[in-house]
Amino acid sequence: MITVAIAEDHQALIDGIVSYLEYEDDITIVGQANHGKDLLDIVRKRKPKVVVCDIRMPKMDGIVATTHIKKEFPHINVLAFTMYDQSEAVRQMLDAGATGYILKNSPLKVVLEAIRTLSEDKTYYDAKLNIDQISKNSSESILSRREKEILALIAQRKTSKEIADLLFISKSTIDTHRKNMIQKLELKGANELLGYAIEQKYAF
Repeated sequence: MITVAIAEDHQALIDGIVSYLEYEDDITIVGQANHGKDLLDIVRKRKPKVVVCDIRMPKMDGIVATTHIKKEFPHINVLAFTMYDQSEAVRQMLDAGATGYILKNSPLKVVLEAIRTLSEDKTYYDAKLNIDQISKNSSESILSRREKEILALIAQRKTSKEIADLLFISKSTIDTHRKNMIQKLELKGANELLGYAIEQKYAF
C-alpha cells in the first residue's frame, strides 16, 4: 500500500486530489495539511511513503518542510506539486531533497502516475520542465543548499530571527550566512541581497 500525505494551502485542491485517488486500491491518504508545520507533524506521526507538497504555503513553505522531512526521514519521497515552473523554484526543491516535480495544471492522472513512480524510489518530473539543464545549473551554483534556502526566506522579507526559528538554528548562524552570501555574490549589503533574491525569483 502506498501511503500519501498532501500539503497544499487551498483545501479545495486537496479535496479534488483525494476524491480522485480514493478509488485507487493501492493508495491511502494518511494526512492532509494546509501549511508546512502541520505537514511535518503528520509526517512524524504517520511516516507516509510519498509526500505531495506545494511550495508556497503559510507558516512554513514547501522548501523548508521538504528539507526537514528529508533530514529526519531520508526514505520518504517528496513530490513538489506547484504552479511555479521557474528554474530557481525547481532547483530549490531538488536541493531540498524532492525527487519529483509536477505543475498544478497537470491532469490528475499525472499526479497518480507521479505518486506511484516515487513510491518505487524513482524520480518523476513534469514533461514541461527541462530537468537536465536545471539540474546542471543547480550543481554549478556558487551558493550552498542552505544558503539558497535562507535566500528564499530573505526574499519573503523574513528577519534573521524569523528565519532562524523556521530552520531551528541560531540567529547568529543566519547572520553569518547573510554575510557569506553578500561576499560570494559581490553585493554591497543587505538591501542588495534582498534585491538579488527577488530578482532571481527566490520570492515565489
